[in-house]
Amino acid sequence: MRNEHIVQQSVQRTQEKKAKKGEDHKLHWWQLTLIGIGSIIGAGFFLGTGLSIERAGPSVLLNYLLAGLIAFLVFSALAEMSVHDQETGSFRKYAQMAFGHSMGFMSGWMYWVSGLLIMASEITALGLFTQYWFPEVPLWLFMILYSALGLGINLLGVNNFSTLESLFAVVKLATLIGFIGFGILFLFGIATPASAGQTESSLIPFFPNGLMGTWSAMIFVLFSFGGIAVVGLMSNELKHKDETPKAGLTTVIALTTLYLLSIFFILYMVSWSIISEDESPFVTALSQFQLPLLGSIFTIILITAAFSTMVGALFSITKVLVSLSHAGDAPNVLDHHTKKGVAIRALGVNAIALSLMIVVSYVLPDKVYEYLTTAAGIMLILNWVVILASQIKNRKQYIGTTSKKRYFKMIGAPFTSYLGIVLIFLAISGAAFQESERIGLFISFGVMATIFVSYLFVRKTR
Repeated sequence: MRNEHIVQQSVQRTQEKKAKKGEDHKLHWWQLTLIGIGSIIGAGFFLGTGLSIERAGPSVLLNYLLAGLIAFLVFSALAEMSVHDQETGSFRKYAQMAFGHSMGFMSGWMYWVSGLLIMASEITALGLFTQYWFPEVPLWLFMILYSALGLGINLLGVNNFSTLESLFAVVKLATLIGFIGFGILFLFGIATPASAGQTESSLIPFFPNGLMGTWSAMIFVLFSFGGIAVVGLMSNELKHKDETPKAGLTTVIALTTLYLLSIFFILYMVSWSIISEDESPFVTALSQFQLPLLGSIFTIILITAAFSTMVGALFSITKVLVSLSHAGDAPNVLDHHTKKGVAIRALGVNAIALSLMIVVSYVLPDKVYEYLTTAAGIMLILNWVVILASQIKNRKQYIGTTSKKRYFKMIGAPFTSYLGIVLIFLAISGAAFQESERIGLFISFGVMATIFVSYLFVRKTR
């Protein structure tokens, strides 16, 4: 009996040590916030905001305010479901709970396809940015190098991944805060341009291209918030699951504030009419001050932004692939983790898929590949509709259930959820008035139809 008691105590101590070790690898809410920022702010914001400004003019500020509201509503819905349901799978699982297996299948594979396309576009951008210093090195070599580095970081495990993503986030935050600080110096006349002429404030007229210009730019502005689902996907890595709302909503508020202030000072420094999609608006605004090494400094920032977004996207689609595998919507063998918690088989599948996408980016004409990446962004935003609709349906299970502690409740639900859905559809419909976005919209519908047909096939074979 005494020996039995000693064995039981030993087993208990071992279990406590394992639990404590697992707890040590969990994240604090502020770490998840930094990961969210690092994964969301990509090269698209630093480089592609010029297109939004070119179309909307100063009214792009209204677009970013509205996009921030939409992102806030989406994450509020995701957070409410997350704190009430401790199972893994995040939005895909919640869609399945609300609307059945088919919607879980659709949501998961839509996110996987869009994430894969976006990741491939970021790798292409990384190669192009690096050629700024090494123009003689072939693009494909840089793409292979960055892909290998991204895979290596994901193999390090959640703890090391979070540390590196946090460092990348700090670089991006420092860049935007530094730019805003420089803008304040310019506002008060402390920083002056080397030459006058392009420094006229361009905040009036507010709608230079009319409401249509503002509307057509909205979809690109939403893309700037496209990665917010990564915070929900990583919520199971938190030490305290009830801190998911704090991490996600802090991320959305911080991003909206930084985006608005950054673009305000861009428009205050230079006329919106000289900003184009061919050059980063940040470079356009700062070039008049003749800052030394501006090109090299900004190239480093772009590489950091694109690389961290690519690494975060790889982590996200690996999580989703494991969730699909666990639900029986992908091969069961993919639901396997190493001691570090790395889904090694799912990561390997994503590595193969990414390699194929890199080849596709070479084979397809630039314009066609641009259509595909636009379609990927649209599918990512359409998944927000699924999140909001799932919250409307699922919250009925939480209300009045005394067995579950309600840590978080979405403000104004379900009316705010319906508002978010309407705003998202309004934003996406604006894409129909521009040829490139219209084709991307049709492609996204085609991809979703293919995923649905695949579901019917899988269900039939079962």
